[in-house]
Amino acid sequence: MKQHKVIISGGGTGGHIFPALAIGSALKQRYADIQLLFVGAIGKMEMQQVPKAGFPIRGLWIDGFQRSFALRNLLFPLKLIVSLIQSTFILLHLRPQVVVGTGGFASGALLKVAQWMGYPTLIQEQNSFPGITNKLLGLKAFTICVGFESMENFFPKEKIVFTGNPVRQQISEAGLSSTAAKSHFNLNPKKKVLAILGGSLGAKAINELIAFKQKFIEASGFQILWQCGKLYYEQYAHLASATIVIKPFVSNMNAFYAAADMLIARAGAGTIAELCCVAKPVILIPSPNVTANHQVKNAEALVRQKAAVMIEEKNLDTDFEIIFTSLNENQKQQHEMHTQLTALAKPEATAQIVDEIEKMMRL
Repeated sequence: MKQHKVIISGGGTGGHIFPALAIGSALKQRYADIQLLFVGAIGKMEMQQVPKAGFPIRGLWIDGFQRSFALRNLLFPLKLIVSLIQSTFILLHLRPQVVVGTGGFASGALLKVAQWMGYPTLIQEQNSFPGITNKLLGLKAFTICVGFESMENFFPKEKIVFTGNPVRQQISEAGLSSTAAKSHFNLNPKKKVLAILGGSLGAKAINELIAFKQKFIEASGFQILWQCGKLYYEQYAHLASATIVIKPFVSNMNAFYAAADMLIARAGAGTIAELCCVAKPVILIPSPNVTANHQVKNAEALVRQKAAVMIEEKNLDTDFEIIFTSLNENQKQQHEMHTQLTALAKPEATAQIVDEIEKMMRL
């Protein structure tokens, strides 16, 4: 019997890496002997996270083009050419049945070469507003698995499969108690916990907000569990105390979510997929520094369903305390959020994406 071979590429941020890992783990569970290879960008976080999860990875010499003037933009054409050549050799060596892309610079280069060479490609688009690279790749992709409905404006309708976004297995199968999770982080199991999730790299505005409002949050009856991001850890580590736990990065997200009574988070598509499965009261603070302001659109989709509340960064100074207090004191609103988030959850998204990959492997 022919061995199955799949290449998965995605990286740069957790929003691209964790869906890739979820898909890879599900493929490995379904096909124990499958040959999986991940492809990322040299120097990016996937080069550490993927091997940590037990998968092999190859790195491409690729980086994004900076919108503002930067000297490294001068190297972009050379890096692009080199990454396309590297992708060609990787594909010739493994000869995969399917090439999967979850976003990021390396994913764009690899999938473009795969399409040139005639390999079937699958795109997993997390956001409600895709970037230009995925829109171009979508023209020749075999299947496009999307996290949001109504994506026909961006991709060929006949190629779209609405699956929802992949969620890490440890979250979709969460079973840890709140008490055990709080004890895991050395927090008081009898007190409420506000969990802060600013994305895998951290969020400057959210970190500044929590540092400035920590006394207000504690006076509201909360302990703080704060993933501040590796870029900001040294700046905020001194604020740690018996009631404030600060981490540069949290790998045990099952425990993180189980410990939370309320959450503050960015509105990346992967984060929203996880928040729907967790179904706890959440304040979304979208990043304004993303393509087409798609995090605001992601957040608005939840707000319309009464599944979350949103504060834009520009309104944090005036609105945070009012909205935080209102949500904290409104049990009816919290219950409604739980109900609506649960209804929006797509815990089977990863399995459905693997079903689509399986169809392509049979071609």
